Amino acid sequence: MNTEETIGLFDKYVIGNYSRLRRVIVRGEGCYCFDADGNKILDMFPGWAVSGIGHCHPKVVEAIRKQAGELLHVDNTFYTEQQGQLAKMLSERAFGGKSFFCNSGAEANEAALKLARLYAGGGKYKFITAEGSFHGRTFATVTATAQPKYHEGFLPLLPGFVYVPFNDIKALESAFSDEVAAVMVEPIQGEGGINVATKEYLQAIRSLCDEKGAVMILDEVQTGMGRTGKWFAYQHFDVEPDIMTLAKALGGGVAIGAMMAKEELAAKLVPGKHASTFGGNCLACAAGIAVIEAIEEDSLLENAANMGRYAKEKLNELKEKHFIIDHVRGIGLMIGLQLKGPGKEIVEKCLEKELRINCTNESVLRLMPAMIVTKEEIDAAVDIIDNVLTESGK
Repeated sequence: MNTEETIGLFDKYVIGNYSRLRRVIVRGEGCYCFDADGNKILDMFPGWAVSGIGHCHPKVVEAIRKQAGELLHVDNTFYTEQQGQLAKMLSERAFGGKSFFCNSGAEANEAALKLARLYAGGGKYKFITAEGSFHGRTFATVTATAQPKYHEGFLPLLPGFVYVPFNDIKALESAFSDEVAAVMVEPIQGEGGINVATKEYLQAIRSLCDEKGAVMILDEVQTGMGRTGKWFAYQHFDVEPDIMTLAKALGGGVAIGAMMAKEELAAKLVPGKHASTFGGNCLACAAGIAVIEAIEEDSLLENAANMGRYAKEKLNELKEKHFIIDHVRGIGLMIGLQLKGPGKEIVEKCLEKELRINCTNESVLRLMPAMIVTKEEIDAAVDIIDNVLTESGK
């Protein structure tokens, strides 16, 4: 089928809840994807940050092929080696504890909110989240998402959620009460515009949760699995959560989410309290194991840190040339260009030149390339952005 025929199928049969780019992607390899018209696109936002080690990483592909020939799925009333092994690997690279597996970041965050209430008990039912956050699209997680635009059409939302400005310790302290079960926060806000938490802010959350008997939940759905140059972003801040959520890059392109919890909290999630039919299936866990192995075998944590520094250097050079760029921020390969105006048209023009980036929060260009990215690929991306801004007179 050609591009227009495929788009025609979507127009007729697929619910139009996405603003889709008029490209039909047929293949992916490393930092590139290819459309039905034969165009090669440099992908600096692969799969909404899902393809964290590149499209179709050979190690992940081989693990999926092997597992698909043995066992795709079995229900969670049985044990499987793959789920146990992946949980062990995550525990050893994080803060210990145990994992519950599901299929997405929203599901992981739902599980975290439920577990926090179970653990806190005693009339503690409130959650504190930060303005500009994004935690998912289910009723609980969209309520946790402190951005009004995501609430439109779904009111009234669930009770018990309190919003405070991001990085505002005084507001956080004022919002705390004996009814707070947990604070949920992203170490780096992704959809909110690549806003980086301060060390003091995260440590204040930790101290308040300890003092008040509340749970600290870190949403690392977008930051986790090496993107920032460490396995998990919290490892930059000298702080440790009680619960952490993961998804996106965990499966290398296969749908999987995880909620990790310290052992004393995990003990509260007994049979009957929560479940996921597909969660932790053999195929997804095999992919997750392969992702971790590939990151370590190919030294991708180091590459993410080094290429992140290099990319910010190159983008800061652009700032000196183009008045529309206000500043560059981020950690590792989670980078935002704060613009002084809208970014949608810039993203569209970059795609015309076969570069895929993203615009979030209306005026932040978001680059989250795969951890395998090279200096040459970063240079090519920066050159395209430079050309677009020059041609646009920005």
